[in-house]
Amino acid sequence: MTIAVVLAVGATLGAAPAKVPSDSDLAVVRLDPAPAAPGGTTTVHGFVANLGPDRTASPFTVLIELPAGFTFQGPYFPTGCTASGGGHLVHCTFPAGLPPLRSAAVLAPVLVGRDVPPGTKAEGHVRVFGLDDRHPENDSTPITLAVSAK
Repeated sequence: MTIAVVLAVGATLGAAPAKVPSDSDLAVVRLDPAPAAPGGTTTVHGFVANLGPDRTASPFTVLIELPAGFTFQGPYFPTGCTASGGGHLVHCTFPAGLPPLRSAAVLAPVLVGRDVPPGTKAEGHVRVFGLDDRHPENDSTPITLAVSAK
């Protein structure tokens, strides 16, 4: 009797069954930003592909992390992206529905600190997190931020 009551209450309250993740594979593609001079700007591209075979059934988040000396400066694309960590992190959440063999991109402008010496090469990271991911080994890649002469 207790089980029947619980089921009836769940049905009355409109309890929805949990969504099942799709058979898709989110992969980060490495794209290093163009070099920039101290005090200048460049753009980090967080590029994620769905290697399939299914459309994503769950939202996913792209996280981009910068090293010291580099700071994110909005506006970002897509516009729902937010910065945190003193301007060293940007995260963007994409809705479910990315088709197989299609991509999603984040464009995040970066300011190079005036005190970062020309010739510096520093490592940042781009990562993707999603319930639909079948292969975590391709969910992250380093990116190289290079500082050019003025």
